[in-house]
Amino acid sequence: QLVESGGGLVQAGESLRLSCAASEETFRIYSMGWFRQAPGKEREFVAANSWIGNNQYYADSVKGRFTISRDNAESTVYLRMSSLKPEDTAIYFCAANRGFSEVDLIDEDRYIYWGQGTQVTVSS
Repeated sequence: QLVESGGGLVQAGESLRLSCAASEETFRIYSMGWFRQAPGKEREFVAANSWIGNNQYYADSVKGRFTISRDNAESTVYLRMSSLKPEDTAIYFCAANRGFSEVDLIDEDRYIYWGQGTQVTVSS
């Protein structure tokens, strides 16, 4: 089970940190990803962290502004979002994946478990 938190309403330029807590004891052997879905749009990849190599991958639209990190002891993955823009407004989902390559992690169809999502709204 994955539970996201930390969403909310912020102004453009501000920061927000999302958290995703996993109940799975084997959290450390799952790669974790963040996806988002804006109104009227398809869900898209945002960022991922691989369980082998601890590599991070980002969508071009968030590179340099968002940072994904994980705490295996707490079974939690974070998404630090800075310099937020109105176009970042979306429901943000975390998900778990047994793969670890970039190809595995940017493809939402390869994720096994999903959270319920948390709303992020950025006002201009």
